[in-house]
Amino acid sequence: MKNTENTPNPGTVEDTVREEISSSAVNAESNEINPLPTESNQTEQVKTEELPAELVPPLAEDQEEHEEELAAEHESHETQVNYDQLTRTELVDILEKVVKEDDINAIKTTIALIKVAFLRKKKEESLTKYEAALGQESEVKEGEVKPELPPEQDELDLRFNETFNIYKANKARFLEEQEKLKHENLKKKFQIIEDLKQLINSEETLKKTYDEFKVLQDRWKNVGMVPRGEINNLWQNYHFLVEKFFEKVKVNKELKDLDLKKNLEAKMALCEKTEELLLETSILKSFKKLQKYHEEWKEIGPAPADKKDEIWERFKNATDKINERRREHYSRIEGEQGKNLETKTALCEQGEEVLTIKNESVKEWQEQTNKVNELLQIWKSIGPVPQKVNSEIWNRFKTSLDGFFSNKKEFFDKLKDQQLHNYNLKVELCMQAESLKANTDWKKTSQELIRLQGEWKKIGPVPKKHSDKIWKRFRAACDEFFHAKSAYFSNIQAHEDENLAKKNDLLQRLKEFQFSEDKNANLETLKNFQREWTDIGHIPMKDKDRVQNEFRAIVNEHLDHLKISEIEISTMNYQNRMDHLKNDPNARRVMGREKELLIGKISKLKEDVNLWENNIGFLAKSKNAAILREEFENKINKTKSELKVMEAKLKILKQQQV
Repeated sequence: MKNTENTPNPGTVEDTVREEISSSAVNAESNEINPLPTESNQTEQVKTEELPAELVPPLAEDQEEHEEELAAEHESHETQVNYDQLTRTELVDILEKVVKEDDINAIKTTIALIKVAFLRKKKEESLTKYEAALGQESEVKEGEVKPELPPEQDELDLRFNETFNIYKANKARFLEEQEKLKHENLKKKFQIIEDLKQLINSEETLKKTYDEFKVLQDRWKNVGMVPRGEINNLWQNYHFLVEKFFEKVKVNKELKDLDLKKNLEAKMALCEKTEELLLETSILKSFKKLQKYHEEWKEIGPAPADKKDEIWERFKNATDKINERRREHYSRIEGEQGKNLETKTALCEQGEEVLTIKNESVKEWQEQTNKVNELLQIWKSIGPVPQKVNSEIWNRFKTSLDGFFSNKKEFFDKLKDQQLHNYNLKVELCMQAESLKANTDWKKTSQELIRLQGEWKKIGPVPKKHSDKIWKRFRAACDEFFHAKSAYFSNIQAHEDENLAKKNDLLQRLKEFQFSEDKNANLETLKNFQREWTDIGHIPMKDKDRVQNEFRAIVNEHLDHLKISEIEISTMNYQNRMDHLKNDPNARRVMGREKELLIGKISKLKEDVNLWENNIGFLAKSKNAAILREEFENKINKTKSELKVMEAKLKILKQQQV
């Protein structure tokens, strides 16, 4: 039941409602929960306990979004997913998935956390790239060129903005639908009020009118939200009519006392929940729950007269403490951000001073680069500044550094063309060496590789960022050939005939083997045959191609018959391995390391494929263009197959970690 306490006896329902509406006060400007007026001040109005107005005005949409982002920036560790540990790509992938959800209320906090983490990652990546660039600059010597600075916006930024705009559009549609629903609910509540008026004027028996009254109460509770501006008017009309109903039917004291007792118990439970919010570490969560508890308080009827002031003071005291803690929290954040702004302003001034210095030598540029590097390190260690000036202060600092690097780039541009030319020459030598590394014409190939090594020494330096990588590539091709040559001649006479006999025996066993209906068992059997084949050493060169082709043909025949692909073999073996690993106490750590390794290998193989596909364009100038092109195409196809296997393994690993 709702309030049944003392009310004046007005001439008409409309006069009393009008009088109470004119005397009610609604504080809809504050974003904090305001204490409610007590009943002692309502001597000449209809007493509806402590709630004559809307208790807790919800946050405005833009302020709610701002506070959610601010809270997310300081409390992201409280979420089940630590978005700060994800890459920008992963954040965008999650955002694209989340925006497909229909429940805007359920996803808005998640999207706010993703947005904060994404912007922070973007900022950190910008600083890291500047730092990396400066680190390279610190090692630049005469004859070397500083790498290009990364662009301001990339594809991830475009994907993020596009997806976030989808969310904003969905949210706008959601709010529009909610507003329509509120107006429909308003009509329903007006109708309930009219029904209450008719019930009050009804001459039916007490039992029948009371039953109809309970139905109207249930209908009122089940109607959802209404437009904010109508809340007070509706609430006061409804509770006035409820009071008039109880006055008319004169419900017996026992029923009323029971209702008051239930209301007291409900309000005590709300007090306990509100006091528990003082232990909640998230300021935003505690404030939102407090808003919900105040809405529930409004819907509960009056408590016994001797307890109503006591229970209200308890609820009000807990509310005041939560409001005070919230004010202190955001005040502390603003103070810290103000100090950070002062420090970053001083760094901007130092950066602008560095820009005015005229450097005439490599040494001077290096000294100034060290100073800029130190400024970046200090900037990175400073916390956030107020959001409204964040972009402005960063752009000021970045502008001075951009000017510094632009001047330095101009100083070193004269060396760039020669180093790029040297790099292209060495890439061509790498391609020639890689085309020869599998050649078994040992004498001729050895002479050709030695000649290429002599040409390599004659070529000058290349850009520093490519120097180590291009050398390792060339050396790897040469080493692969000479290791193969050494291995071939070390045991060619001792074991070739014995190994040939072993492989012939294995071929015969493979031909005669009968496979079962168990696909996993068949895969395991084929895997064992191939492992045994690989473990057998070299055989006479004259028999090598024949035996290998026969083995591959038999294996392929079995695979076709059993309808098993090589990728399926690898992935199913990997699946079995991961299944066994689940029982290992270190499974999470091992799977995490395995995931990192797979991601690294996939990234490396994709880079290799792109590089090889680009290098094919140079083959038109090569003497052995056709041979080299075929070698590169085979290598690219093989690597793409490896990529499919690794990507399938990564998918299995992600499923295991869910």
